[in-house]
Amino acid sequence: MSKSTKMEEILKQFPNLTDNQIQQFKKLQSLYEDWNSKINVISRKDIDELYTRHVLHSLGIAKILEFKPGSKIMDVGTGGGFPSIPLAILFPEANFYAIDIIAKKIKVVNEVIKALGLKNIKAEQKRAEIVNHEFDFIVSRAVTNMPDFVSWIKNKIKSNSKHELQNGILYLKGGDLSEELKDFPKATEYNISEFFDNEFFETKKVVHVPLKFKA
Repeated sequence: MSKSTKMEEILKQFPNLTDNQIQQFKKLQSLYEDWNSKINVISRKDIDELYTRHVLHSLGIAKILEFKPGSKIMDVGTGGGFPSIPLAILFPEANFYAIDIIAKKIKVVNEVIKALGLKNIKAEQKRAEIVNHEFDFIVSRAVTNMPDFVSWIKNKIKSNSKHELQNGILYLKGGDLSEELKDFPKATEYNISEFFDNEFFETKKVVHVPLKFKA
């Protein structure tokens, strides 16, 4: 599958993109190829599948929830900028804060943000536990098991919900999650394969854990 075909999947799934958003999504491949040659933030086998395994995967969250203007979202363990950079492109009026403990990854994220001209996302090298802000949602891609993740961020979610889903965690993860979610009875799993027709997403999920659940 060519890069253009992969970009076409983004356009098919999100047909209301502006010209600027389309150009920003198109730039991702060359930007990550360039930076990955200097600082390896994406596995070699994944770079050719960037739009499926990273961009579209990140945008699975957008199939569950549209972030409203002014909402604040933190991406914990962002790595190369996923899911926050694709989400920041898609939701230019929402505010994103991406953190990771690895400095070289944050360097790449900041360079990609600058190259895309994104004004609604900030990236810093920081541990989640020491962040001193509150957010509507906290997003992440499988950085750890859910109980540990909740312990990192449980006091950083706004109590006042303004979205269709209650404020909390939107977590991208695959496989059987029954064991790690057993203590979270209010968690909801959404199968990404219901939205995206690609074998990569067969076991991939977005997990919503609402705020008021006490870990």
